[in-house]
Amino acid sequence: MYQAKYVLYFGNFKLSETIVTQWIIMAFLIIVAFLLTRNIQKVPTSKKQVFLEWAIGGLRNLVTETTGTAFIKRAPWMISYIGTIFLFFICSDLIVMLGFRSPTTDLDTTVAWALITFFMIYVMGVKFKGMAYFKGLLEPTPLMAPLNIIGEFARPISLSFRPFGNILGGSIIMSLFYKMLEYFSSMIPSLKIPVGEFLIPVPLHLYFDLFAGSLQAFIFIMLTMVFVSGATQE
Repeated sequence: MYQAKYVLYFGNFKLSETIVTQWIIMAFLIIVAFLLTRNIQKVPTSKKQVFLEWAIGGLRNLVTETTGTAFIKRAPWMISYIGTIFLFFICSDLIVMLGFRSPTTDLDTTVAWALITFFMIYVMGVKFKGMAYFKGLLEPTPLMAPLNIIGEFARPISLSFRPFGNILGGSIIMSLFYKMLEYFSSMIPSLKIPVGEFLIPVPLHLYFDLFAGSLQAFIFIMLTMVFVSGATQE
């Protein structure tokens, strides 16, 4: 029921609805970014630019306070990365309201994001500390190395399954709720349009798609910043 379906075929090459939906989200974000950044002035002259600078400033402060000034000086791209992941995550949850399947209900999506964070931890750790970074696996004693290694692999697993499980659970609840409304609507004589399906689920969508989705997005970016910056600290 929740297995991603193939929707585009190019010979033997098939694309699932998860990939297509992600392309739609990427195209949307690119277009919005292009429209918002046109006619940018050194001194803000429009409400659009004022809002944009306020949003980017808030993001920069959040990332800097979480990772540290020294980290941001050597890795300023972290601000853009965190902002992109957060926006993509939010759009992936909200697109459900347009009838699309959320990419975050596919484990492949969250695993890919978690693996990026996983490899980023080691890349930044080696960049800041050199090969001495791996000495942390032997602390506080070499006997703890197996447990430390297990803990390292537990990070991407937890990052993958936390958003996947929460978003998928919300999708299942909403699907069951729609089925229930469809059943009750069919019991009303001479009612051919299931009115309840259009009005009643709105509060649930606001919770499962907007609130829960935003919360999971925030948790994901915060854990990413904490894990990556933690690998660079002495």
